[in-house]
Amino acid sequence: MALLDTLVTTGAGALSATIGVLVGGIVTHRAQDRQWLREKQLLAYQELISHYAKFTMVISRAHAGRQGWDYDWSEWSAALTRASLVAPAAVAAEIDNFGRAIGEFLDQAARDPARDPTRAPLSKEEFSRANRAPAQAQVRLVNAIRRSLSKDQKALSFWIGGSLASSSDDT
Repeated sequence: MALLDTLVTTGAGALSATIGVLVGGIVTHRAQDRQWLREKQLLAYQELISHYAKFTMVISRAHAGRQGWDYDWSEWSAALTRASLVAPAAVAAEIDNFGRAIGEFLDQAARDPARDPTRAPLSKEEFSRANRAPAQAQVRLVNAIRRSLSKDQKALSFWIGGSLASSSDDT
């Protein structure tokens, strides 16, 4: 009987240890997957906002200096795609809204041949008005990103990094 008790106790201990190792491996793997995804999200979001800041400045300088400009729009499109691929659904929806607002801005400030910066540049005020919707979409996107990364993040009420729009309606 003592031998049976010993075997049962040893078997239960071995089974417990094996289950512990398996569960620990699964939990560790999931944590590593979450960390990998978070890092990819941050990189993609940074790249997206960086492109917005860059092309906004390029277009703004072109209008201010009455000069031509060029931008690699394939990189902007790729940045939108990369960010959308790793984003949770709520953030992906805001990325889409941001991309649409940028499209409208580009229609007003960059694609319209009647507003060629070398012949008929936008004034600073006109440029600011054209960029207001993307700036507001950027705030919504940044806040969605912040919420997705941590529930402790407070919402921002101002835009940053790329917007040259005025926050007031008197421009």
